[in-house]
Amino acid sequence: MNILRENFTGNLLMIGLGSIAKGVIPLFLRHLTITPDRIKVISANADDENLVDTYGITHQQVTLTEENFRAIIEPNLKKGDFMVNLSVNVSSLSLMSLCREKDVLYIDTSIEPWEGGYTRETSTLSERSNYMLREQALEFGRKQKDAPTAVICQGANPGVVSGFLKQALLNMAADNGISATPATREDWAELARQLGIKTIHVAERDTQNVAMYKPRNTFINTWSIDGFIGEGLQPCELGWGTHEKHWPEDGVEHETGCKAAIMLSLPGASVQVRSWTPLEGAYVGYLITHNESISIADYLTIRDGDKVVYRPTVHYAYHPCDDAVLSLHELAGKNWHEQPRKILIRDEINHGLDELGVLLMGNQKGIYWYGSRLTIHEARELAPFNNATSLQVAAGVLAGVIYAIRNPRESILEPDDIDHNAMLEIAGLYLGEITGEYGDWTPLEDRHFPFKEDLDESDPWQFKNIRVR
Repeated sequence: MNILRENFTGNLLMIGLGSIAKGVIPLFLRHLTITPDRIKVISANADDENLVDTYGITHQQVTLTEENFRAIIEPNLKKGDFMVNLSVNVSSLSLMSLCREKDVLYIDTSIEPWEGGYTRETSTLSERSNYMLREQALEFGRKQKDAPTAVICQGANPGVVSGFLKQALLNMAADNGISATPATREDWAELARQLGIKTIHVAERDTQNVAMYKPRNTFINTWSIDGFIGEGLQPCELGWGTHEKHWPEDGVEHETGCKAAIMLSLPGASVQVRSWTPLEGAYVGYLITHNESISIADYLTIRDGDKVVYRPTVHYAYHPCDDAVLSLHELAGKNWHEQPRKILIRDEINHGLDELGVLLMGNQKGIYWYGSRLTIHEARELAPFNNATSLQVAAGVLAGVIYAIRNPRESILEPDDIDHNAMLEIAGLYLGEITGEYGDWTPLEDRHFPFKEDLDESDPWQFKNIRVR
């Protein structure tokens, strides 16, 4: 591997010490001109693996709250530093505001509220949604254009999948005999329309597993369990396409903002959808809310004045590792009360991979999937303290950090705003096999029910055909 070394002269402050933080620290030390004495970690949890001691990094264990975060963080920031926020239950907007005041670069993998923001019963569904968190972050960015770069929602998904999408569109254009050199978001949206793309899934199948049965009262996952449960209990969200003819009975529109997405009045962990990846084939996954479902739909919107004339339906179709599926079933059976024990598997994994990409539907040549296949064995060879899932996310964080260092005055950036070639060049060092494949699957196939569902056979890419329940 040719070692990329990006010049960075500031200090790096990391918020959070979960699976992604542990996985990305070795990448920072490998690819940034930084020494351990210039890295500090602040986290609510203890360093149970002595990682910071291994690398000689300063660690402060403290729970950040709305009342204390400034007093704790501000002494650790100066102009030219970089904050890497990989925490949960800490307001991204509060941290971004502080970074702007101190002229500090910023990145996160999701826009987080303060603890309780996802489940507060006094808040409306819209107020608890990723849609509204994104709108607030974008509004913060619009207030000051010439400001230190803050890259929001940049991991694997959201994050690298936006780079996959652009490369997939270019690949399909070449295969369809279309000459395309898109440079603006309007160009990318027009290319998607020209290719006939109606629906886009972030289609992921995680097959990593361990040689043990899942114990009762235990949630097992390959990445942040608190993060996954938080997402799973949020309202189900998806970008809503202009080709859709059937409004969901439980669909909810937003009253403000870009209006590129809708919600279902159910938690995402209870909504199942049909999708496809090349290795797995047809599968049923969960429609978990993710920022890319909204940002990609917004990015690929074409308007004629105030009228939206083109937009694809976009959403996540996630089949986590088998133990996480069992954990979700148990969580639902407990009326969505969390299990008392949590196991984030990494070194226990004995086989499997994470197949993560974008699935584009509607083109005359069939469906097209483009993305990463990373096995657990490849992940272990590439970087310590990782499984396949965490390394895909860490690769996206590394790419976002380097992009911000190279472009330090861009204010708020989403993954869709980042040059996809630069993103994939950096992240691709840690993504295993990156490939694209066509298929002939549709959601109207492989149905083995003793009754006929209410389908729209005139257009397989209607959401009502993709949704299971």
